[in-house]
Amino acid sequence: MNLALADRGAPTTLMLLRHGETALTPEKRLSGSGGSDPVLSEAGRRQAEAVGRVLAARGAAQVVVSSPLRRAQQTAEAAARRLGLEVQVDEGLTEADFGSWEGLTFTEVRERYPDELAAWLSSPAAVPGGTGETFTAIARRASVSRDRLLARYEGQTVLVVSHVGVLRTLVRLALGAPPESLFRMELSAASLSTVAYYGDGNTSVQSLNDTSHLVDHR
Repeated sequence: MNLALADRGAPTTLMLLRHGETALTPEKRLSGSGGSDPVLSEAGRRQAEAVGRVLAARGAAQVVVSSPLRRAQQTAEAAARRLGLEVQVDEGLTEADFGSWEGLTFTEVRERYPDELAAWLSSPAAVPGGTGETFTAIARRASVSRDRLLARYEGQTVLVVSHVGVLRTLVRLALGAPPESLFRMELSAASLSTVAYYGDGNTSVQSLNDTSHLVDHR
């Protein structure tokens, strides 16, 4: 037992679910809020159903909250159906806008915009794709959404369906890690990560990038 986390009462738990695959996911193309808003692929729909089955079997969540983007809402709806819950939408959970980088791979961005990419990887204040959203801005709105969920659903478990940029940011903030840690986390499509938030302000990252529920559904 972690004695530092003992005797603090029931935490509020956020289960962080990255949406299932789209056609862009296998090629690792940047897919933010400034692009075409793709839907789940067939593989992504299977992943969403697999997550829903596992969460329903565990009785794991009392609330489902999603980004407004279609791939996240489709994933959330698959889980919510199994859980007998409604999907609530939180605009703060939407993915970043990557500007002119939307739809490109990192290799393509590096070839076309080497200086801009280097700046983005080194500073959370750098603007991706000329007109995109900084990681500083993502952290600000993700924190607002997080705090709203913690206040509204104190002591409950909330399934938060969002995107890799926002979810990495929430994990980073929970760990108190520096911004460069964002690029050192793997959060696969339809993966689950879990963070417990205690009433005294402490947090515990209980799991990261769990894809065990997808073994037979890739």
